[in-house]
Amino acid sequence: MNNNALTETKPVSIFNAAVIVAALGYFVDIYDLLLFGIVRTDSLKDLGIVGDAIRNQGEFLISMQMAGMLFGGILWGILGDKKGRISVLFGSILIYSVANIANGMVNSVPAYAFWRLVAGIGLAGELGAGITLVTESLPKEKRGYGTMIVASIGVSGAVAAYLVYQIFQDWRLCYYAGGILGILLLFMRIKINESGIFKKVAESDEKKGDFLSLFSNKNRFLKYIQCILIGIPIWFLVGVLITFSPEFAKALHVQGAETISAGQAIAWCYTGLVFGDIGSGILSQWFKSRKKITFFFILLNLAMVFLYLNSFEISTTLFYFICLAMGFSVGYWVLFITIAAEQFGTNIRATVTTTVPNFVRGLLPLIILIYTFFRDYLLDGDILYAGMLVGSLLSGIALLALWKLKETFHTDLDFIEKNN
Repeated sequence: MNNNALTETKPVSIFNAAVIVAALGYFVDIYDLLLFGIVRTDSLKDLGIVGDAIRNQGEFLISMQMAGMLFGGILWGILGDKKGRISVLFGSILIYSVANIANGMVNSVPAYAFWRLVAGIGLAGELGAGITLVTESLPKEKRGYGTMIVASIGVSGAVAAYLVYQIFQDWRLCYYAGGILGILLLFMRIKINESGIFKKVAESDEKKGDFLSLFSNKNRFLKYIQCILIGIPIWFLVGVLITFSPEFAKALHVQGAETISAGQAIAWCYTGLVFGDIGSGILSQWFKSRKKITFFFILLNLAMVFLYLNSFEISTTLFYFICLAMGFSVGYWVLFITIAAEQFGTNIRATVTTTVPNFVRGLLPLIILIYTFFRDYLLDGDILYAGMLVGSLLSGIALLALWKLKETFHTDLDFIEKNN
């Protein structure tokens, strides 16, 4: 197929239906994704878990959720290229909404783990499908603004999850609320269309959604791995440093450490992330570069990790403010996913854009294993030095991967990946 044959006339407005639906879907996605971290302690206590088992079972449940996202990322990504971005967008919303409601009904850790696994599978599809649809629906000069809107509205779902928990003070009702929000979004039935780029490829004889093609070509494989690696510092910060902030606060002897709430730390972190996504999106448009701004944010993220883990005997107010600043520093999340979408052709773009962020999130169990190895076997239980060591390692890997990737700001997306 001639690449030029895929060229289309794209809408100019950055507030089109695709952006709105993707943003609202991601809002509910993040609500559910981070809700467990907010209700982790209270929900496990309610199920009869006490003491150190709360941390251990919490790590297990997060790992189950992320394992579901790893599997779901592959499943939804392939379906997104074969069946369309819109079908994946709404299908994933349906599954994680049902799983949310079921989570509110569990009475044991095994049942909790099963529904977190199912929720993870559902959560895996929305963001990748939404970002793919948005990047293909906007001209290259504006698509950075479109993905910025999706991310900034979406990540505020974490703040909503915390506020809902503060209102209801019942972890089961919080899960029910998330499920209902998703179902309501489906009932809205906002009319959106597939991008013209996808429609033309769908009508062609080109092989679509070929996940294995990412591994059959050396350059394509390396590019894919590099896209994944630049995002891993983000999830280490959110999945370990913020989610287990009460434990870190105690190790830092924060004044009133016993009052530190993981839910409040997550809310403050994601408030910062909203502004970080807006800031990184605007800066990438101003500087006409994804790589330069991502490089800056990775360095800022590493600096904030060291600040966080060396903030001894500070007040709880200052501790939460640092959580806010840490959230801002990982605001390159939207750029990281946009870069992935822009690196690959239309016939595997949804596969890449869906699997990349989910592989990052799905790597959390491995990140936790690396962190616990350093913490328990090399550093005699010192969680602070373990955090600094792992944070430095992951940031170094991310910077190297970013350096090897090409700049994609001016990339036209009307091209395909040849299966060779």
